[in-house]
Amino acid sequence: MPERYEAIVIGTGFGGAISAARLSRRWPGRVLVLERGKRYPMGSFPRSPHDTARNFWNYPIEARRRPRSIPSDQEEHGLWDIRNYGHMDVVLGAGLGGGSLIYANVFLEPPEHVFDDRWPASCKKPHLDPYYAVAKQVLGSRPIPRNGDARRRIIRTELYERVAKEMGRESRLLDLNVFFGNDFDHPLEIGVQDRNRYGAIQTSCVYCAECDVGCNTHSKNTLDLNYLFVAERTHGADVRTEHLADRIVPLNPKGDDDPTADGSHGFRVYYRDLTAPGGAERAVVTNRVVVSAGTLGSSELLLRCKTRFKTLPKLSDRLGHHFSGNGDFLSFVIGGQGPADPNYGPVITQRTDFNLFDKWDPNRAFILEDASYPAFAAWYTEGIKPGYLRLGAFGLTAMAVVRRWLTGRQTGSIGYALGDLLKGDISYTTSVLLCMGIDRSNGTMSLDGNGRVDLDWPYKDSLPLYEAILDAGKRFKSAVQAKSFVPLPNWLWPFRKNVSVHTLGGCVLGDRAESGVTSAHRENFGECFGYKNLRVADGAIVPTAVGANPTATISALSEMVSESITGVVPDASGNL
Repeated sequence: MPERYEAIVIGTGFGGAISAARLSRRWPGRVLVLERGKRYPMGSFPRSPHDTARNFWNYPIEARRRPRSIPSDQEEHGLWDIRNYGHMDVVLGAGLGGGSLIYANVFLEPPEHVFDDRWPASCKKPHLDPYYAVAKQVLGSRPIPRNGDARRRIIRTELYERVAKEMGRESRLLDLNVFFGNDFDHPLEIGVQDRNRYGAIQTSCVYCAECDVGCNTHSKNTLDLNYLFVAERTHGADVRTEHLADRIVPLNPKGDDDPTADGSHGFRVYYRDLTAPGGAERAVVTNRVVVSAGTLGSSELLLRCKTRFKTLPKLSDRLGHHFSGNGDFLSFVIGGQGPADPNYGPVITQRTDFNLFDKWDPNRAFILEDASYPAFAAWYTEGIKPGYLRLGAFGLTAMAVVRRWLTGRQTGSIGYALGDLLKGDISYTTSVLLCMGIDRSNGTMSLDGNGRVDLDWPYKDSLPLYEAILDAGKRFKSAVQAKSFVPLPNWLWPFRKNVSVHTLGGCVLGDRAESGVTSAHRENFGECFGYKNLRVADGAIVPTAVGANPTATISALSEMVSESITGVVPDASGNL
């Protein structure tokens, strides 16, 4: 281990992975990457009920700082990190690759008019375009192949295209970060393996709809198969999983911790080695730090350093402001007259525009995407059909019913239910509507008296958006002649809680400390005001909701941050 690293990158989501690749190429063998979660090699994502139930993130020290949905005190370093707040629940991914392990693969650039006056001039859409192009190359973005192969037909895509036309809306196939082979014009046969352009082994997409629960065939172009793969295998980055960053302290000229210093002489990063007994605390010295722990993670870490540990007291008072859930909203259209088949294909394939790209309406702008879910989840869906098994939302799974039937303990009603279960009616005719749009981006993250992050999400300010989304869902229901339209139950009165998987803001870019936390000036892009060589590169720096899936924009901004650090313009061809 070097006595002093050139750079430490905290987190391995899109911002952290890009930073790791770019900085390690600039300083081979001199970059340390800290990731709180585990590695997930091919085939390692759990599927059994027993293992899935233990695949949540639950670290006792953190649990004392923030509200949890996991009641157990047992320490788990699982994939899913679910957090509960007043009017917003948040789903995060923990593991090497961050949110890319559970995201839906979409690479979508928002339209230029999304970049309003809250966006500094240096990072408006025209300035981001070259960096979008670079990230798109690395992530291998492309639409689903339509080459006449019957196995590549996705009924769900055709359904959403038809409904969009009936509603007078435009549907387009989306670019997806999914591996169909290295030749875009001639995709590999489904299930065939090959090395990608960076040397990682992947499988041509098997259409299992398991993208959001971890891709066991490595058909998703997750970050551990491109940016991080090259950072570690080619450029010698020291990547440490199950290592949780705790605080950052600037150093004085003598190399001592000094909260009054400005980072000119480097930093000491304290972290917990979660593989050691008790999560032993350790520390390492570096010339520069890139915080890429995700919107909530980066904001929480810097808030603790500013207000609790007081190691970074000069951070902008705008820290924690401009939180956005990117207008995320999930709902279901159940029991349509025709098939939807939501258990086949990549999780998302198309988007239908509602005033985001065309007919711009900033108060009611969103897109609707054709979300899906794995086939194994469909068994559970079928198993809880009202009037048959009467199991309730938290009763036996359908697989338990099958087991009872096979062992001869079924009753007549269970036998009939099993027959109907195997027809797959409800799941097969259910459409999952995933929407995201332009919310008000006016939430606030802060620390409570226990050092725990709290989120104030004024949902009423974004009600015009949510009402437009609900109206679109009802119109979709009518178009497919479905039995019901149901938003997630937590949205219903009196809860009015939304769920976001695309959190943004908290360390937003600005021209000065009075308007942002990180600098939008190109010479020190992403650097925290008040400190030198301390940068943020992830969704936390995004000033507003982008309406589109934010992966593309986070990646483009993070490429800009890395270029500012290294002075190296990224290769437009996608070489790392």
